[in-house]
Amino acid sequence: MTPNPLEQLTVAQLRNRTSMKWRAHAADVLPLWVAEMDVQLAPTVAEAIHQAIDNGDTGYPHGKGYAKAVAEFAAQRWQWHDVAVSRTRVVPDVMLGIVETLRLVTDRGDTVVVNSPVYAPFYAFVSHDGRRVIEAPLGRDGRIDLETLEEAFDRSRNSGGRVAYLLCNPHNPTGAVHTADELREVAELARRFDVRVVSDEIHAPLVLAGATFTPFLTVPGAENAFALMSASKAWNLAGLKAAIAIAGSEAAIELHRMPEEVGHGPSHIGIIAHTAAFKTGGDWLDALLGGLDANRALLTDLVAEQLPQVRLLRPQGTYLAWLDCRDLGFEDRDTQDLAVVSDLSGPARWFLNHARVALSSGHVFGTGGAGHARLNFATSQGILREAVSRMGEALREISG
Repeated sequence: MTPNPLEQLTVAQLRNRTSMKWRAHAADVLPLWVAEMDVQLAPTVAEAIHQAIDNGDTGYPHGKGYAKAVAEFAAQRWQWHDVAVSRTRVVPDVMLGIVETLRLVTDRGDTVVVNSPVYAPFYAFVSHDGRRVIEAPLGRDGRIDLETLEEAFDRSRNSGGRVAYLLCNPHNPTGAVHTADELREVAELARRFDVRVVSDEIHAPLVLAGATFTPFLTVPGAENAFALMSASKAWNLAGLKAAIAIAGSEAAIELHRMPEEVGHGPSHIGIIAHTAAFKTGGDWLDALLGGLDANRALLTDLVAEQLPQVRLLRPQGTYLAWLDCRDLGFEDRDTQDLAVVSDLSGPARWFLNHARVALSSGHVFGTGGAGHARLNFATSQGILREAVSRMGEALREISG
């Protein structure tokens, strides 16, 4: 039986890391913010990387092995049996792949609809590439509000130009795993308003007990859509760049228009690692999902016990929890404090300054994010207990 990957590293070992999560803040801070997991590599992935290094296999990438591994994984895990390798392209990572895909179906000045609050780089990457972002805010339950989405499609279409919809499936930061029925309605709306859908499915392997992932390209009406996938979140490979763009059957010609040089961006070692993850990392992933499910339950209890004024939106997928901290009233509190990270505000800044726990600030996720914070629970239960205990103690100190 594969041991829980989240319980194999100590805090001392984690503090030896040089990546962003453990180095962006001072040594007394417990980091539960950026989407890195506190795990060792899956053994089969590590073996594939070591073998490549031992062989000096560090040249240019070649072949379709990555796409074939994704197709096999999709068929086994999601019963998605028509991932045609001929309708795939390797891209540097999911966000750069999204930019390149949006260039196939929109022009500069065109509109891209997103569901806020949503992964902050959606705004930056899309707007920096000359597209306009229009928000279709989620409902209070953290899920797609179809009436709001329809209004956003209608408004975007009436503004002129082409329109795309950047779907986050599963959704970051709320952890919603969209149902097949929800996605069918999304596809119907997109067809009706001539909106092209690009689905970010980077968290697809990270669906927890009680929910089922539905690839957007499997629903009726999504044949002209695109999806982006990667092993980076589920196997902690963000530093090894590689992702896959997949076109629906009606979008293959457009995907073939993607410039050939885009495929020069992924790392050969990255492709080797991602391929191994999808092909041989299933047992490790299952152990991780069990650990994440246990951590989700623990976090639910800890928030209720230590942070009674905070509302936790129980995630169905990802390893990210969305905390509604508005009742704490921290939006304007401690404005004289200097934030350690420039984009921190509200509750995330307060908990960093007073509890020495780093969370992601909700306001960067767009409309609906103010007064919230995102917590990464892909860590050991010891770290999770200590972090939430610190947060509770800090709140009790100010309440007297």
